[in-house]
Amino acid sequence: MSGAGGREGHDGSSVSDDEWDRFLRESVEGTAADAPVEPSARAREVTRRLRENPEPPPGWRTYSPAGSSAFRDGSRTGPRAGKRTVWYVIGVVVTLALLAVAIFPQQVTDLFGGGGGQDDRTPLAAESGAPTGAPGAASGLRGTLDDPFRGSPAARWADGAAGITVPAARATGWMDAARVDRALRQSRDFLVASGLDSRVLRGERPAGAIALLNPHQKDVQQYLRTALSPAAKPTAETDPLLLFSRFRPGQAQLVGDAVKTRGRLDFREGKRGAVEVTADVTFVYPVTPAAAEGDPDAEVIRTIVRRVLVMSWDDPSRVTTEPGTMSLVSYALDMTNGGCGEPTGYFTPPFGTADARPADGGQRIDPYDRSRPIANGDGDDCATATRS
Repeated sequence: MSGAGGREGHDGSSVSDDEWDRFLRESVEGTAADAPVEPSARAREVTRRLRENPEPPPGWRTYSPAGSSAFRDGSRTGPRAGKRTVWYVIGVVVTLALLAVAIFPQQVTDLFGGGGGQDDRTPLAAESGAPTGAPGAASGLRGTLDDPFRGSPAARWADGAAGITVPAARATGWMDAARVDRALRQSRDFLVASGLDSRVLRGERPAGAIALLNPHQKDVQQYLRTALSPAAKPTAETDPLLLFSRFRPGQAQLVGDAVKTRGRLDFREGKRGAVEVTADVTFVYPVTPAAAEGDPDAEVIRTIVRRVLVMSWDDPSRVTTEPGTMSLVSYALDMTNGGCGEPTGYFTPPFGTADARPADGGQRIDPYDRSRPIANGDGDDCATATRS
């Protein structure tokens, strides 16, 4: 028997010291059985592996997903357990979000800018042609003193005269390009003087706008005398609102300095070689009750006014006129939240009726839809605005 590795015992042999001592003792007494058999190299290798890794090896037909781990201490680890944890967290977050919307809808809407990104404040490009449809939906939130255009498509419009597009001039009729350009600028000046001048909006005389009107146009001059007379009662034909935007100082006042506008001017050759300028402009006036001055929670209403005017810059050699003045061919008005019924000469915002339900079967219009023509009403019909 070889002595090399024959008695490993604790060093890796399967023959223990007790067995070897017993063999020697029985050999002396003559009763020894066969000597213990030295384990083979394979047996010793298996023994060594079992000592180093006491867990049983997996069966050759068992399935263990790559990267998975076993149950230990009653818990589950590995990718599958991780996915379950992620879905659990997502479920909790979604549940809390839905609960917050149900309990605090207005606060949640305000937090995210109103309407899930619909209340876009990105400025619109200038209007260069007739719109083909209404603007997209906004959040519909009511305006506030700090943000009077909140929830309105007008939040993306320009302020004042900047929202009125003036086209490039070209020689037309009796005017060369330079004169056409001047006529276009003065046409816009009339819209500013009649619809944006702060003094006119407070009910004062629109002197700047009147100065641009042909003093020899008899029908318009008669209208001005009657419409602006303090003693005259306005009618559908003599209402100053047909040309001028005005609020009664004791009833309403503007919120801030900004009035949103959107519209454009177009021109063509008119009768007798005149340059005929057409204006189609919508004005949005945020107003609050005059009696609520100083109240941080005062109601804010947006009065929306669309005006379509046709102005003729006549050839002085063919029409009696004055330099720098134009004649009015036509003018029309469409307003929302400006009052209905008998004319008063002022816009009368319907304060305190924001929550009133519209009458069933009544006409409904979108005051921001500039693709539709202005309706020809008799002044007594009151349509319900779908938004403001």
